[in-house]
Amino acid sequence: MSLTFKPQMITPISHFNKTHKNPSISTTPIYHLNQLTTLHIVFSSRKMTSHAKKMTSRMMIKSSLIEPDCGLLVDLVVAEDQREVKVAEAEGMVKVGLKKIDLEWVHVVSEGWASPLKGFMREDEYLQSLHFNSLRVGDGGVVNMSLPIVLAIDDECKQRIGGDSDVALVGPDGTTVAILRSIEIYKHNKEERIARTWGTIAPGLPYVEEAITPAGDWLIGGDLEVLSPIKYNDGLDNYRLSPKQLREEFDRRQADAVFAFQLRNPVHNGHALLMNDTRKRLLDLGYKNPILLLHPLGGYTKADDVPLDVRMEQHSKVLEDGVLDPETTIVSIFPSPMHYAGPTEVQWHAKARINAGANFYIVGRDPAGMGHPTEKRDLYNPDHGKKVLSMAPGLEKLNILPFRVAAYDTVAKQMAFFDPSRAKDFLFISGTKMRTFARTGESPPNGFMCPGGWDVLVKYYASLQPEEAKSVAVSA
Repeated sequence: MSLTFKPQMITPISHFNKTHKNPSISTTPIYHLNQLTTLHIVFSSRKMTSHAKKMTSRMMIKSSLIEPDCGLLVDLVVAEDQREVKVAEAEGMVKVGLKKIDLEWVHVVSEGWASPLKGFMREDEYLQSLHFNSLRVGDGGVVNMSLPIVLAIDDECKQRIGGDSDVALVGPDGTTVAILRSIEIYKHNKEERIARTWGTIAPGLPYVEEAITPAGDWLIGGDLEVLSPIKYNDGLDNYRLSPKQLREEFDRRQADAVFAFQLRNPVHNGHALLMNDTRKRLLDLGYKNPILLLHPLGGYTKADDVPLDVRMEQHSKVLEDGVLDPETTIVSIFPSPMHYAGPTEVQWHAKARINAGANFYIVGRDPAGMGHPTEKRDLYNPDHGKKVLSMAPGLEKLNILPFRVAAYDTVAKQMAFFDPSRAKDFLFISGTKMRTFARTGESPPNGFMCPGGWDVLVKYYASLQPEEAKSVAVSA
């Protein structure tokens, strides 16, 4: 049997390439699918040459779950039989207070989302992350690390620490949550950090105003020992599966592919169209049981975003109404805070999903983006996120899945992939417009969102109206 390879040009913004797959041929990984060309494989009855076998092998997409960065998931939670001793030791240390966002980062790092990072960044790690979006590892390779994960302290705290090498970290409720070992304190140049992370120092960046501007002028790095698993006791902790737990669940379900979809908004039928279409295409590629990881961001979000508890209730209705299949979907919370830093941040989102075991990552228009805080335009080019992901150092082993834009088809009266040849038939409903519909009680077009999910949003915005009226009365 021999192979004939026929190059065919396809559009760069299409879905991932469909490749014919022969189950009798053993597979090796192919990553970052080339969006410009695809090779269609034509088999004949003649014997396959060894060269052709090698080429075919390289064409195949990895079927098994992806390894975490550096091959090992970091787990920084102290073993239960050591917990009492560690807690007693921490009591004698200088205490460093954590804000809510700092605690979210302790959570993220402790569970291995940022593997191989083992704590808050010391200066050399911080500079690599800030300037190169990656970290150099022991074997000379690099892992992606596009966002600095750092802890800020002020002059008074720095003075209290003095020459100590270890400190205790205290959560917002006063509970000691971790020990930070072998610490290093260095200058927090806020302007440089903001400029390099967001590409602007314009006022009004949500994360900057929440976590950086009011923070101290020093950064403290070191190795974390987390005294017990981070819990929020908000009724949602059972949704907060760690990378280790997610990998175990993928194994339990016998997944041969995992495709992750992150969002910070309610799920509408356009999202569902995309997710269901992705699963169909993976099945067409030869996978037997692709599993969707629906992975809403659960850390800090800006004030006008829909709160996490409301989003989770809405997501559950999407599954109850059968828009997504519960048998092939895992809904879990990604505990990271949101930066709204566009192409820089989307690398972090993709990297974290590698550590969670997803070997496919769906990316769309303007991922992790926002409107410019002082001008009427997008802060980032909406196409740059997916382009950066296809080139980012340290993400080569992840299959990036750019998707076509979905909009409301006024003829078919349902969400559909946008067809430029009849653009006038499509209605784009932005997140802002969706929130306006829900706030005013106006119904969106039929087929935009499942009824149960829409009811959740309407009830949420209705609950805000008495509070908003009270706020206006107080102001007056």
